[in-house]
Amino acid sequence: MVNAVFNKTKIVATIGPASNTKEKILELMIAGVDIFRLNFSHGTYEDHGQVVKFIRELNAKFQFNVGILQDLQGPKIRLRALEAEFYEVSTGETMVLAYEEGKGTRERFTTTYNLAQDLKVGDPILIDDGNIELRCTEVIRNEVHAEVIYGGKIKPKKGINLPNTYVSEPSLTKKDKEDLVFGLDNDVDWVALSFVRAASDIMELKNIIKDSGRATRIVAKIETPYALKNIDDIIDISDALMVARGDLAVEVPMETVPVWQKNMIRKCNAAAKPVIVATQMMESMVTNSRPTRAEASDVANAVVDGADAVMLSAESASGKYPVETVQAMVKIISAIEREVPEIYQKFYEESRFAVDFYSSHLISNSCKLAKEIGAKAILSLTKSGYTAFRFSSHRPEANIFIFTKNRKLLTQLNLVWGVRCYYYESNDSADGIFEDTEKILVNAGFLSKGDMYLTTASMPVIENKHTNLVKVGVVD
Repeated sequence: MVNAVFNKTKIVATIGPASNTKEKILELMIAGVDIFRLNFSHGTYEDHGQVVKFIRELNAKFQFNVGILQDLQGPKIRLRALEAEFYEVSTGETMVLAYEEGKGTRERFTTTYNLAQDLKVGDPILIDDGNIELRCTEVIRNEVHAEVIYGGKIKPKKGINLPNTYVSEPSLTKKDKEDLVFGLDNDVDWVALSFVRAASDIMELKNIIKDSGRATRIVAKIETPYALKNIDDIIDISDALMVARGDLAVEVPMETVPVWQKNMIRKCNAAAKPVIVATQMMESMVTNSRPTRAEASDVANAVVDGADAVMLSAESASGKYPVETVQAMVKIISAIEREVPEIYQKFYEESRFAVDFYSSHLISNSCKLAKEIGAKAILSLTKSGYTAFRFSSHRPEANIFIFTKNRKLLTQLNLVWGVRCYYYESNDSADGIFEDTEKILVNAGFLSKGDMYLTTASMPVIENKHTNLVKVGVVD
């Protein structure tokens, strides 16, 4: 077995041309990647299928549990290809954006979406993450005429954002539904829905997954002002959240994004829902072998805030230094987890009216007990994953080890802060379970003689109830 990095805060890395070989994927796994993101804005089904095959082969060979996140494109609006390498526009000029096939020209830029059906005169239009700003001056059938407010070079296939406009196309597009079939057929662990605006967007996706018979969980990507207005309902219905700062910082004032990031992390922690912080975390390492000081601080602050995972996009997909970027991120995470005790022991009050109050209360108090006695580890059995999410939410300093006979959870829970999973066919007796799980961790080097630990379980084992038992153990 190859030893991989053991951070509590997880790393999500996007696969692309710089990282899609079996050899490079193994290097990234060893460096510390916990979840690989497949970006369905790019690549073919053949490309993605080959990556899935590589990941699963390497997991089996080296006893890793690296998971797979399918990221659906959503209603991303883009310019089409251009007749030239780029066109430069200047402040005060008028541009035409037309919804039609074919390459755009200096006189008529073509788009992948009919902007005319949603835009009104006066609405802002942002191109290339806001580097180019326009204002709608006229709408004629499938054309939008716009004045250039801030000019520059317009390049092919750049993204378009409409910060003050409600885009009528649904979050789950026709392309997304086709891509989702591929993802479900390949049994991905998580699927991310882009440009979520309301809980109903998640419900549609959830129903499709349920009808497929798969156990795939949903990540809601927060990148629109409409999502921020409905954030509590979206968190409630989703399995996890992604703070997608790229489009979010274009759709809302950029200075509010750090505040929203902290608020969403806090809300997700309290709800026991994983939260990923994404976009430009180590952007300079696309071309440089070291991150900037600001990037190191950005990653560090996400860890301090309580993010379950931090994500790499272009850095690992197309950058020159994908492995070095993961290694740098690991160093930053490790330093914070070692030197900043404030990130641990976040205890939340459990509602007495909740259906799962008793098991949640026991889990919360188990974390407090682990702190008081200096436990090295918390061991728990689960079938659904519920216990893992609850333990993680309290951020115990003790390592969390989950034992399950549900093989799907082995990779799925790899996104969750602090959680490491082992496959375990449960013994029928409580004593047998306690002995087995302790022995597994001793053999793996995570426990040694004299270490104190907690074990939680549901008794009787055969009834598969929520957690109702906690035991303190010491390694003999």
